[in-house]
Amino acid sequence: MPTLFIAGDSTAAKKAENKRPESGWGEYLEDYISPHFKVKNYAENGRSTKSFIDLGCMNKIDMEIKTDDYLIIQFGHNDEKIEDPSRYTTKTMYQDNLERMIIVARKHGATPVLISSITRRKFKSGVLDKDAVAHYPLYMKEVSKRLNVAFIDAYQMTQDIINKLGETNSKKVYLHLKENEHVNFPNGLNDDTHLSPYGAKLFASLIALELNKII
Repeated sequence: MPTLFIAGDSTAAKKAENKRPESGWGEYLEDYISPHFKVKNYAENGRSTKSFIDLGCMNKIDMEIKTDDYLIIQFGHNDEKIEDPSRYTTKTMYQDNLERMIIVARKHGATPVLISSITRRKFKSGVLDKDAVAHYPLYMKEVSKRLNVAFIDAYQMTQDIINKLGETNSKKVYLHLKENEHVNFPNGLNDDTHLSPYGAKLFASLIALELNKII
């Protein structure tokens, strides 16, 4: 049975119980794709393309991925953290790191798939920020064209759905909790980057719609 490997950050990653109800879309992807595939989710909280490689996460995939598998690559949220040199990447660094991951997949006869970052919920005066993950989705699209890699524009897809839901209704997609609503966050939480279970399932279903056209 072919495997879909996920290389990504916290928006895709499986969560520890003490972080719930935070959820990653990668946790639910298997529910929306063909039953002829299984998913191995190597996404981790806090990872950028740089730290994913530097900390050996990519090496684990390199040792397991095989012919007819797929490598799903989604980064951007942490690559823009200029204050953290262990994670920050310039455009050139980011694109070079993506290429390194693509090479790993292809040398094993696997197929890489680039997926742009999901949007942050950044509204100002009722308008969603069009550059909520800086320019990294565009940088990724450039790599996909240059190296002829399948590309799913999850950034635009999620921008569209958050715009459609609007500033108030879109809160349910992200991690917005009232005081004492959840034992892990007794003081409540307003997180416009990480996903609720509802949001993770919604975004997994959107990504799967496009992924099913590729796999």
